[in-house]
Amino acid sequence: MEFRFYPLRFSFVALEPVSFPAGKSVNILRGSFGLIFRRIACRQDCPGARVCETRAECPYACVFEPSAIYPGPSGLADWPRPFVFRAAHLDGCNVRPGEAFHFDLHLFDVQRPSISYFVQAFSELAREGLGRRRGRVSLVAVSQLNLDRQPALGLFDGENFLYTQGTPPEVLNLSPPPAAVSSATIRFVTPTELKSAQGASRSHESVPAPEFAILAARIRDRISTLCALYGDGPLALDFRAFGQRAAAVRLTRCELRHVDVHRRSSRTGQIHPIGGFVGEVEYAGDLAEFMPYLRAACWIGVGRQTTWGKGEIEIASPMRPLGATA
Repeated sequence: MEFRFYPLRFSFVALEPVSFPAGKSVNILRGSFGLIFRRIACRQDCPGARVCETRAECPYACVFEPSAIYPGPSGLADWPRPFVFRAAHLDGCNVRPGEAFHFDLHLFDVQRPSISYFVQAFSELAREGLGRRRGRVSLVAVSQLNLDRQPALGLFDGENFLYTQGTPPEVLNLSPPPAAVSSATIRFVTPTELKSAQGASRSHESVPAPEFAILAARIRDRISTLCALYGDGPLALDFRAFGQRAAAVRLTRCELRHVDVHRRSSRTGQIHPIGGFVGEVEYAGDLAEFMPYLRAACWIGVGRQTTWGKGEIEIASPMRPLGATA
């Protein structure tokens, strides 16, 4: 009942003005990263990740276009990508020459971490330029964060690569805390879209409000799937009983608004919606069992299109014991 991952921070200094459009910082980073990652990791004659005969060993295919090469969780022809970007703080920012900025990337593949490829890709991207006007920047450091989101281990100093294959990941314990918890406030930082159910035979409708049973189920399923595909195996958990206990937790406050955001695919030119709800909700009930999963969701995201920056959440209020007054 552990979740292991690599929380990374990429730190830069702007050499030219860099502009990040509102709501699209992750879109810019992810799209540019994918193009460069493929260029440095794939053979020049590669026919495409989905049909490449060596896709099981290709770092690009495994990280950026993962698919069911061998048996995995049922119903997953396309696997969730083993990373998310965290760059919402850059939305709408204009960085002047000489100023420092950063973004975070959380990598969930602990069996075959491709940290060196991420560093190479963003070193190249820094030289080619970031943001709307492709301003050049310098990648000055890559660090592994601790669970307090502070740099704890240097992996790259701007010139030298310090990472080794033996570098251990961070570990989140999913066991419940000893103290009871009666309420929690969750902040949806970036647009979030939750489905009411998963699986081929069930409804896939987006929900207008995140009832706790739905939120907890989507977090549980995402953690278990990431562990099954990229970690130590699926969660040893009674999923049905977990869901029944989650259904007893009430949604007591809901202050959400919908945000419309779209992205344009650089490959096809098509426009895709990446909007959802943002805001705060409060839950009440016996929450102790679920707090480790909510903490994990702060790192992995929840809902659809997490690699586009959607589904970032925060635990916004202190936890209160059962029976305590507010």
